[in-house]
Amino acid sequence: MSQKSEITMVRIYLTEGEHQFEKLMAILHDEEKVRGVTAFRGIAGFGRSGKMHSSSLIDLSLDLPLVLEFFDSPEKVERVLAHLNTLIKPGHIISWPAQVNSGE
Repeated sequence: MSQKSEITMVRIYLTEGEHQFEKLMAILHDEEKVRGVTAFRGIAGFGRSGKMHSSSLIDLSLDLPLVLEFFDSPEKVERVLAHLNTLIKPGHIISWPAQVNSGE
């Protein structure tokens, strides 16, 4: 039977036009060294402002939605979020507890 360990998952919502992606990736990889990061590029989305961010074959937008997702131990994520909350607008970071399989 495989063992599980407690982690915290984090999802950060951005748009390409905010130009934060590379800086955040550097922070998560180089500075904070979190266990895993995945970036998703959306085809459409909108947030509190109601402004639609989308792409089509006619208009290849450079302001598409981006989602950065990462996980680590709850203690580490708490520290990382204290750092990220100074950089990301309120309402753009969500987190939740989860479990990861950690071998036998």
